[in-house]
Amino acid sequence: MLNAVDIQDQEGREHAAPMIDPFGRAVTYLRVSVTDRCDFRCTYCMAENMTFLPKKDLLTLEELDRLCSAFIAKGVRKIRLTGGEPLVRKNIMYLVRQLGKQIGSGLDELTITTNGSQLARHAQELYDCGVRRINVSLDTLDPDKFRRITRWGDFAKVMEGIDAAEKAGLKIKLNAVALKDFNEAEMPAMLRFAHGRGMDLTVIETMPMGEIEEDRTDQYLPLSKLRADLEAQFTLTDIDYQTGGPARYVRVAETGGRLGFITPLTHNFCESCNRVRLTCTGTLYMCLGQNDAADLRAALRATEDDGLLHAAIDEAITRKPKGHDFIIDRTHNRPAVARHMNVTGG
Repeated sequence: MLNAVDIQDQEGREHAAPMIDPFGRAVTYLRVSVTDRCDFRCTYCMAENMTFLPKKDLLTLEELDRLCSAFIAKGVRKIRLTGGEPLVRKNIMYLVRQLGKQIGSGLDELTITTNGSQLARHAQELYDCGVRRINVSLDTLDPDKFRRITRWGDFAKVMEGIDAAEKAGLKIKLNAVALKDFNEAEMPAMLRFAHGRGMDLTVIETMPMGEIEEDRTDQYLPLSKLRADLEAQFTLTDIDYQTGGPARYVRVAETGGRLGFITPLTHNFCESCNRVRLTCTGTLYMCLGQNDAADLRAALRATEDDGLLHAAIDEAITRKPKGHDFIIDRTHNRPAVARHMNVTGG
């Protein structure tokens, strides 16, 4: 791995050294959790009475912009803003605008993952800032079940947000967590709904992260079973399509659309991992499923010179593991990772 903070090209111009992990993988994708707060309390993700970080512990939006810019200088080509729910962070569009200015001059793509609750009022501005694709988390099309799974969510408001995003010109991919005895029977309808509106659908196995007051062994639905069930109704053909994330895609002959599978438990997706995750407090996780982390906030605040920050990033990348160790502890019903998904970023 390159250890120098800066390298020079043939004309003597200085550039930050690219990030290559110990396994030869280039890190080109940064997921940034801008807040741990959310206006939903999805039962597979959070406890109902969550304790969130004090606002004083969060990086400012200006600091997040500087951190993201450092990663762009070091070769990150795609940034996804996540949470919690990113659009509940006050003045979040400032950060979106600042990062959007770098699209085409270092950054290839700026995207966002949202629960859709705030999309109606932000969709057009997201597009105006350069965002072209978004992910919307949606686990059911039944308003009553939606309220039950999110505890607080308003299905109509999410549908309004999706309509606004489509009107603004944003390409939408729906993300659905596959939950046994909750939405597995709905998956054919969700597939037809998404593809009928020109949206891709990705299904995700529940991830064992954080105490949630629920038994994940009761929720867990292996996607190998879900795929087999879907193949009773649809013709699924594996394709090479990639978005830079961990999903493996198939083409659905009957709808003409794409269906993605993210399988952290039944099929480890780490061999081509190009991602790291930055939290709203400046902690860098080199792997979603590992606890090893680097504190970038100290380097960020120590000096205005980015050299120290680049060095801290370089050191962290040397510790990026080959893969995660997600398991479900069926004996003690304990999560594989103690922190909640909203802390690391979805």
